[in-house]
Amino acid sequence: MARQWSEGHSTPILCVGASPGPEGLLASGSEGGEVTVWSQEGTIIGRLTLPGEEDSTSVVFSPAAPGQLYVSHGDAVSVLDPRNLRGPVEEFQGAGEEEINALALNETGSALAVADDSGAVRVLELPGGKVSRTLRRHTNICSSVAFRPHRPNNLLSAGLDMQVMLWGLQKTRPLWTLNLQDVAEEEDDHQQRPGQLFNPPLAHCVSVASCGNIVGCAAEDGRVHLMRIGSGCKLEQQGAVKAHSQGASQAHFVHLPSHPYWLVTGGNDGQVALWDLSKHPVVAPEGKAKPRVTPRRKGKHKTKRKEQSQDIAETPLKAEAEKEEAEVEDEAAAAEDVNFDKPGPKLSISHGDKVNWLCPGVLKGEHCVVVADQSCSLTVYPLSHL
Repeated sequence: MARQWSEGHSTPILCVGASPGPEGLLASGSEGGEVTVWSQEGTIIGRLTLPGEEDSTSVVFSPAAPGQLYVSHGDAVSVLDPRNLRGPVEEFQGAGEEEINALALNETGSALAVADDSGAVRVLELPGGKVSRTLRRHTNICSSVAFRPHRPNNLLSAGLDMQVMLWGLQKTRPLWTLNLQDVAEEEDDHQQRPGQLFNPPLAHCVSVASCGNIVGCAAEDGRVHLMRIGSGCKLEQQGAVKAHSQGASQAHFVHLPSHPYWLVTGGNDGQVALWDLSKHPVVAPEGKAKPRVTPRRKGKHKTKRKEQSQDIAETPLKAEAEKEEAEVEDEAAAAEDVNFDKPGPKLSISHGDKVNWLCPGVLKGEHCVVVADQSCSLTVYPLSHL
């Protein structure tokens, strides 16, 4: 079923982007500054090596103007015409403070977010590329950025400091920050067997569902951490899916109107998986599963224990009955968590090589995922038979 797209690159492909729309093009970037534009059939439309020959780390098409392709290389961003790859139409030199890892455009194509090795996120006004905001809160490399659909002034960022942040672009401090290490430690307190080791949850890739309220973040601990944003941009709930046996490098929502909560993930274990998150407690909180909100839960537990000890002193039998009832509820909630995880992914593909980038898209009317790995070729897997 898989198709190989070859001969577009002479170096390992690092990133892939798809143009919106049914007839949209694809672009890929690789080590040494190579950029290739592909037709929907996998035919090479154009190839270019950017000046300076620094790695092409991110490629994004403008949603407002399909004739504009943004490519990051070193600390610069080049604007290309994908149908005429003779050279950059425009250059934003020094767009990042250090090497850029990821780009994101808002839905109107009026703002470009740039995440770099210094941990900074810069927001550039388009057209022109003038820096309108510099957001500094990450204490390590900022690896990924994503704008919220329907909220062009809301931006998510994730980094190797294990933090996910939501920003309102009117301010230079985040609206909230979630430390994935705190979350992972809290979950592992309940689940971890003695001697079991987990990689730290370095955050590699953040994606937002089309509704704008559900966030997925692929992390080095093999999990995809999920967050739900409520009214007032508050972090309402969080949870996770144990998606990969090694680090999860990629997570992207598949923007299918009929399946808004399908998420495709890739990892260092060479697996590509498609998940239906519509029944996950973070996505469907009205279900029976209990909310798992952190990191304030620890404090609440302490208060609960205090209240319980007072109750026990007053009415031992009542307290014992309540305790048993609570344990039954906890077991039921745990069983529901297990039941969500048991079905596993809707589709699991043994790709066999470490995944550098995933790009869901529609090719010739068929939903597909395009995979870049350590090789110089792209692999296209169809999702249409689901």
